[in-house]
Amino acid sequence: MNRTDLMQAVDDYLRVRRALGFQLRIEETQLRSLVRFAESRGHRGPLTGELAEAWARASRRSDPYTWSRRLSVVRPFARYLHGTDSGTEIPPGRIFGPVHRRVPPHVLTKEEVTQLVQEAGHLFPDKGLRPLTFAALFGLLACTGLRVSEALRLQTGDVDLTGGLLHVRQSKFRKSRLVPLHPSAVEALQSYARRRDDLTPLVAASAFFMLGKGVPVTWSRTRTAVYGVRRRLGWQPTSSGPQPCLRSLRHTFACHRLVAWYEQGADVNNRIHSLSTYLGHGKVTDTYWYLSGIPELLAIAGKRFRGLPGGGGEEP
Repeated sequence: MNRTDLMQAVDDYLRVRRALGFQLRIEETQLRSLVRFAESRGHRGPLTGELAEAWARASRRSDPYTWSRRLSVVRPFARYLHGTDSGTEIPPGRIFGPVHRRVPPHVLTKEEVTQLVQEAGHLFPDKGLRPLTFAALFGLLACTGLRVSEALRLQTGDVDLTGGLLHVRQSKFRKSRLVPLHPSAVEALQSYARRRDDLTPLVAASAFFMLGKGVPVTWSRTRTAVYGVRRRLGWQPTSSGPQPCLRSLRHTFACHRLVAWYEQGADVNNRIHSLSTYLGHGKVTDTYWYLSGIPELLAIAGKRFRGLPGGGGEEP
């Protein structure tokens, strides 16, 4: 198989998978890189395990976890090729170790969430739209657990501030859902929308979150804003975990929601399915990924354990 044939196979594979609902942005970049790598080595014939492993090791980041992630992109592509070319070799899994690892997230305290939102409101330029936008955006992420991409893609028509609903469209696996808002969140978004429109009177707002001159907020600019807020607050990595990042707010929402339900005496075993739906997960096990043993949850677990037979009796 020459370069043209292999690149055509990549195109066909991506088309088939995307028709099934997969976006495959990173996978496309990686597979095209594999084709270029094969060409640089003068490779001819079917895809081999040796070629795939060599390409995985050619990453700029020379650690087995990165190699394993790169190889996990090649394996389903190789299975696809094997259907029409029996000479294709499917690389074995886990030869470089696990593909997925869970880095303990930084779950923000309520005080840290407040600091994050308030400090975002003091970003440059003073009295401009940028600080208003990021304060509203970070607040929304904290109180809904939306994926960052979902919040950034919100259009003005997706935000129903009368009914208190967000319409999240075509999110992960092309699924859409309605996200109810707490009245306090509705009030905050109404205030932001009024200020946004006052500061951009000549712009017909399409994206809900905008910067100056009606420019939609991007992921990179949001990440830059988070870095700026962290620096202003003096937040540094600790021995117990990393600094807060954009994804920390989704973890924070999930953990705090459980704490609130336990404090209310709710049946969390049933409510966890509601949380999974609210977060846009297809499986409840995906929701468990966002739960961490924060002090509040560990204290509740300890209290419940002491109440069990043989659990140590009543709390002192």
